[in-house]
Amino acid sequence: MSTAILGQCLCGATRFAFDLPTKWVAHCHCTMCRRAQGAAFVTWVGVEAVQFRWLADADLRWYDSSPGAQRGFCAHCGSPLAFRSERWPGEIHLTRASIDDELDRAPEMHVCHDTHVPWVILGDDLPRQGALTA
Repeated sequence: MSTAILGQCLCGATRFAFDLPTKWVAHCHCTMCRRAQGAAFVTWVGVEAVQFRWLADADLRWYDSSPGAQRGFCAHCGSPLAFRSERWPGEIHLTRASIDDELDRAPEMHVCHDTHVPWVILGDDLPRQGALTA
C-alpha cells in the first residue's frame, strides 16, 4: 500500500503529492543548484515521475536552466520546487525542504562536493562525490 507524501511552496499556491518509495535523497553542492536556491547546497529527493502529481490549481513555471534541464518554481512566490532533466528520464527531483512529510530515507550522500562552498563545515559522515558523471 502506498503512502501519499505532500509538499508545497511558501505561499501554498503550488502543491504536489507523490507516492513512496523515493529513489534517493542527496545534498547537491553544484554552482547552479546553489544559485537557484540561494543556499550553500540543496537537498533533492528523486521520485519516479509516474508516482508524482501536481495538485489542483498548481501554478508552476519552468526555467530552462541548462540544455535538456529545467527547474520548476511557484509563479506566485518564486519558491524553487522541482528539477527535471533528459539525463534522468522518468524522474522528477523535488526540494526536500518543500516536502511536508517524513520520507522513507534520509539523505544518503553529498554530490558535486568538489564545488562546495568553503564557508560551510559539514558535520556528517555521508559519502562525498565529485561532479556527476554520465
